[in-house]
Amino acid sequence: MFKITPIQDKALQEEICILCGAEYRPEAFAYQMFDIDSGRIMGMSQFEIGESGYIYDLKEAPECDDFEAMFILARQTMNFIDLCENHTCYASKDAGKERFLRAVGFKEIDGQMYCDMTGMFDGNCSGH
Repeated sequence: MFKITPIQDKALQEEICILCGAEYRPEAFAYQMFDIDSGRIMGMSQFEIGESGYIYDLKEAPECDDFEAMFILARQTMNFIDLCENHTCYASKDAGKERFLRAVGFKEIDGQMYCDMTGMFDGNCSGH
């Protein structure tokens, strides 16, 4: 079992970024995903919310290879952005593995990874 929580402490966010190989962005929102039993970090996300959402990182911790857990972390990050009335989201091309970004709903448009989240989290998926 794992849990995903917002990172409120910027020192902790920096520590988790270093662990997961992400550039620390103090201005960014961040989530951590950890194993409930061991407390071991499994992954993290960093993102911002502006006119659209922008995901900088969806990174796994070393020795963690759990596609389903990372999928849930990505969708939780996207859902939060969507709940903030931002129904479009971009992601850095190196936010995560391209196959993974496509699996969670991103498409490459004009050289950028883009996702229209309209209806994605309303319970009907609206074709997503």
